[in-house]
Amino acid sequence: MEIDLSQFHEVFFEESFEGLDVMEQELLDLEEDTDLENVNTIFRAAHSIKGGSATFNFNQVAEFTHVLETLLDEMRDGSRQITREIIDLLLKSVDCLRGMLHKLQDGEEVSNDYQELVAYFNELLTGSPDNKNNESSSGAVAEGQTAATLGSNSWKLSFEPESYILQTGNEPLRMFKELTGLGGLRPMVDVSKVPSFEDLDPENCYLSWQLELDTEESEHAIREVFEWVEDDCKLSLQKLGAENAGVSQSSNEVEPASSTVEQAAKVESAPQAISPEAAVDKATDKKLVAIPKAKTPPPKKSNTTASIRVGIDKVDTLIDLVGELVITQSMLGELGDNFDMTKVEQLISGLRELEANTRELQESVMRIRMLPIGFVFNRLPRMVRDLSAQLSKKIDLIIKGEDTELDKTVMEQIGDPLTHLVRNALDHGVESVEKRLAAGKSETGTVTLEAYHQGGNIIIEIKDDGAGIDPDIIKAKAVEKGLISEGVDVPREQIIGMIMEPGFSTAAVVSDVSGRGVGMDVVKRNINNLGGTVDISSELGKGTTFTIRLPLTLAILDGQLVRAADQIYVIPLASIVESIPLSGIQLTRIAGDMPVYKNDGEYIPIVDLCEEFEIETERQTVNEGLIAIVEGENRKIAVKIDELLGQQQVVIKSLESHYKSLQGLSGATILGDGRVSLILDIVGLSRRSSERANKLRNEVA
Repeated sequence: MEIDLSQFHEVFFEESFEGLDVMEQELLDLEEDTDLENVNTIFRAAHSIKGGSATFNFNQVAEFTHVLETLLDEMRDGSRQITREIIDLLLKSVDCLRGMLHKLQDGEEVSNDYQELVAYFNELLTGSPDNKNNESSSGAVAEGQTAATLGSNSWKLSFEPESYILQTGNEPLRMFKELTGLGGLRPMVDVSKVPSFEDLDPENCYLSWQLELDTEESEHAIREVFEWVEDDCKLSLQKLGAENAGVSQSSNEVEPASSTVEQAAKVESAPQAISPEAAVDKATDKKLVAIPKAKTPPPKKSNTTASIRVGIDKVDTLIDLVGELVITQSMLGELGDNFDMTKVEQLISGLRELEANTRELQESVMRIRMLPIGFVFNRLPRMVRDLSAQLSKKIDLIIKGEDTELDKTVMEQIGDPLTHLVRNALDHGVESVEKRLAAGKSETGTVTLEAYHQGGNIIIEIKDDGAGIDPDIIKAKAVEKGLISEGVDVPREQIIGMIMEPGFSTAAVVSDVSGRGVGMDVVKRNINNLGGTVDISSELGKGTTFTIRLPLTLAILDGQLVRAADQIYVIPLASIVESIPLSGIQLTRIAGDMPVYKNDGEYIPIVDLCEEFEIETERQTVNEGLIAIVEGENRKIAVKIDELLGQQQVVIKSLESHYKSLQGLSGATILGDGRVSLILDIVGLSRRSSERANKLRNEVA
């Protein structure tokens, strides 16, 4: 019975990548504390990957993981000491496996680069490159080769599966392929229990096998191949001496192994003979047939689909809410069929209950997309370990709040900015051991990564206890680049924020880690694209903190509805500082006739939505309406509107996918009356006002 295994590929890849993450984390923990349980966890993860890859005919992954297992097995039984060099090698192996699996997932061929690591493993395990192991692990055993040339350990196996084994998803052929990875295998099949064609059930297994295996592996390693089916078969192992290798124990049911090739030829040439993987003629006598080597088809192009694992508690909550909605719908349906004015109160009550259930259902559905940010944080310990060694620094990474949940879409896009900020903290923030000791600090620096919720946002802080940012150096560099004029008084926070301008770098030496001025501006842009902001605070000699503020989800936001002429816009509620009637304030105009509002010595530019989006208005005076002061990218602007309306949650629809991207607008939503309302992008509006001010200033000049 042939089973299409491609449908299970994505599950295999997902579980394998999770297993590699577990291996990496356990290896890092093993470096701190050589706990045997860590080794057992790593071994189990590697063994699962090996078993799955063998099942799907990903033989190169299975071969490599088998060699990896051998070293781990020695670490488990205490015969090999756990050293940093061993951990480095295992971490490189994890990287290698991850790359191989990514290629297989994309339907690409796996290169033989991993053979270099295999050779290193063999040299480590045997003291010299072991050609024998390389040959046996790939299954390349010459026909007729005897155990004397393969090794002194030979085993005779009797494997009789239960008839229902195929129905459990276990195929003996795949177990034999894994045995081939242990050494030279000579299988012989017993077809005596195959019924006549009329009585043949294609879902049952009627075959049993006698196998001879030449391997240096232990009995435990051989039995592990059958651990998935140990309750579904009869299995016996017998160790043979070197003098008995290549010759089976003769009996009235088993023919000598030397005749297996000849016997196979007879079966293949018989008119009604069929391979062991198909039906067998009812007249076939009880014989042992050699199994031909299976050809591995090239991997097909996988159609990858985004997936997410959801806790059963969240699913149960959804089911309960759907039940409540069904009850409410039934009640409202009955009211509709027999409605009269005496039931108005009952109708209003039902509608309120429907509204509450719908809101709760919406929140529950959104929680399904929420995942712990630890999925992103857990990538970083390995990078910190490797990079601190490369930079010859001692650095501890402290992670807090890894259980804080964030929308999956946001989390997928925040990984690269976080990685860059941590790399920057390692390279530029934390000083070398010598400089730290000279400054009276501990020789080990600290980088702290913390996440927590605040209102409707998630806050991520990247904090180091390094040298801090010198604003004087930043200012001198900014003057040199023409970003600010000499002698102009610029607030300290704004000066420090200039390190995130395109092409801005204060690194004295360009390295392969950082210093080319490429990256910090990309970090800022990526975070802004997510509707977030990044702030920098630094104290010279004590350290720097990058604070990222992100929305919990990109799908829904709490908004303030505002009216400008006859158009309704949505302003993100988190961006609003205050609102002030225009009749009660004094406006000032600067160069280029641009109106500004002076508040506590700060000049805030005023953006009139009607002018900005060319909306016709019937305002009689400039003092009609009000301004909403909003903040983005550490800059405030005053949005001139006609009226503040209600607050509500709105579902964000992308403008880019339906029309095109427009500066100053982050999307659109559909209001309760069916009208389309545009959602303002405060950062974009701030940039537009800045560009307009510069243009007006240049015209005046």
